[in-house]
Amino acid sequence: MNTTPTLGLRQNWKQFTLLVIVNAFVGGMVGIERTVLPLLAEVEFGIASHAAALSFIMAFGISKALANYFTGRLAGRYGRKALLVTGWTLALPVPFMLIYADVWAWIVAANILLGIHQGFAWSSTVVMKMDLVGEKDRGLAMGLNEFAGYLAVGLMAFLTGYLAAHYGPRPVPFQVGIGIAVIGLLLTLLWVKDTVHHVAAEGATSAIPKLKRVFVETSLTHRTLGPVTQAGLVNNLNDGMLWGLLPVLLFNEGLGQERIGLIAAVYPAVWGIGQLFTGTLADHANRRTLLMLGMVLQGIAILGLPFVHAQGAYIALSAALGLGTALVYPTFLAVLAAHTHPQQRSEAVGVFRLWRDLGYAIGALLTGLLADRFGITVSILAIGAVTVLSGLVVWLRMPSERECLEPEDLKPLLNRAGVRVVDVRSPEEYESGHLPEAINIPLTELLERTRSWSPRERIITVCATGGGRSAQAAQILRDLGFGRTWWLCGGR
Repeated sequence: MNTTPTLGLRQNWKQFTLLVIVNAFVGGMVGIERTVLPLLAEVEFGIASHAAALSFIMAFGISKALANYFTGRLAGRYGRKALLVTGWTLALPVPFMLIYADVWAWIVAANILLGIHQGFAWSSTVVMKMDLVGEKDRGLAMGLNEFAGYLAVGLMAFLTGYLAAHYGPRPVPFQVGIGIAVIGLLLTLLWVKDTVHHVAAEGATSAIPKLKRVFVETSLTHRTLGPVTQAGLVNNLNDGMLWGLLPVLLFNEGLGQERIGLIAAVYPAVWGIGQLFTGTLADHANRRTLLMLGMVLQGIAILGLPFVHAQGAYIALSAALGLGTALVYPTFLAVLAAHTHPQQRSEAVGVFRLWRDLGYAIGALLTGLLADRFGITVSILAIGAVTVLSGLVVWLRMPSERECLEPEDLKPLLNRAGVRVVDVRSPEEYESGHLPEAINIPLTELLERTRSWSPRERIITVCATGGGRSAQAAQILRDLGFGRTWWLCGGR
């Protein structure tokens, strides 16, 4: 009897759907704070310093970042489900701490626990979905995952803003979090199944080279992963600023809590809903272009915030921020999955999410200090400029993933010096028919056979239909430093 797990979104739709629901509850836990806590710092705790008020975001960002990293390291050892259960267990005390805190230090402590919960729980659901769906639909899978999580953030931001306006900032808005934590834990304990066997099945056939130093290459040196990681950090750096300063900016404009909650909710809601579409886009479009456009759009929207005063304008800019973030979020994860070996995937995702969520802490600290020294306007403009610059870094450093060569453009290149045409199918498929100029190197042997080639050579990979093994082979070669590599559009 064959017990090898089958990869694919359709084949694993029940577990996948359950994980989408679980991640919505994960997002809901952080959404209960989004509107209420920045105002609570001023109104109930009398904290005038922006840097001090944003200390809860710094605590959240650092603890979440470290939890992300250790989730990636521990997932292979203890299983994804064990870490997901641990995350939900740590979430249970958080609403009670927020309700009964009588000093700001308890709010900070609650956010340390919340950050660990988010790191363990969100990272686990992300990696488990990657494990289930295989290569074909990873962008769609990540879009659905982030859609559920960030739509829940937006809905909870709106709901808690509404509740705070009618019942006060405590305890009613945070009581919602008690129900979220209990249901999330029960769903995980009773019905979620681990995905370690899916990892083993994919790893047995993967031709993606293993990273020699996962932390260093994912953080900086890998030509594709490094730019993605810096963009992830800047993305959450500006999100940390928006989380902490946008409610204060709107409050200073004379808007009430209910209207502030609406504007604050539009951004994560568009971010969440948009990923239903941008996730699929990440499976078919040039991911470098999506990342650049998303970061630049975010930056332009942030730069516009100090110069508008009408509620409608704030809503429009909030929606633009959400769209820009929707373009990059599932694309980040789709790129990571495509460029890392299945057995290293959880660790690489953990490293990426470590740096990405340190952006919360860096953003909160930087914007708080700038706001205290120069005012909120300067702080917002500085973060907007950094976000635009991040998009340009992606465009300049990251190689384009989708570069196929049309058959008519291949003909002038044939038989030229320094040009190799490589058929990456099996020997049996190659013998059934191939381009006369093509040499046969199966995808599984590509790494070993190309060690002696010069990076200056032009390489065209082909297979029967194009866009499958040939595109993957071209991607692997570009990651190895063969920058002049294409795959043949439409196959041989």
